[in-house]
Amino acid sequence: MSNEEKTPKVKFTDGVKAEFKKIIWPNKDTLLKQSIAVVAVSIVLGAIIALIDMVAQYGVNFLTM
Repeated sequence: MSNEEKTPKVKFTDGVKAEFKKIIWPNKDTLLKQSIAVVAVSIVLGAIIALIDMVAQYGVNFLTM
């Protein structure tokens, strides 16, 4: 293996390390608030989809009777 074949891998790992240094990790409070928001929105959307499904199923059953 020549030295030229190893150069792209080294450049790639250097780029990954540089990008990881740019990451701003959220603090504990922000993470908790965002997690609660995601769970709440998921529950609300799940309820809306379930309601639409029930209405659609009622409509199909009404039409097929």
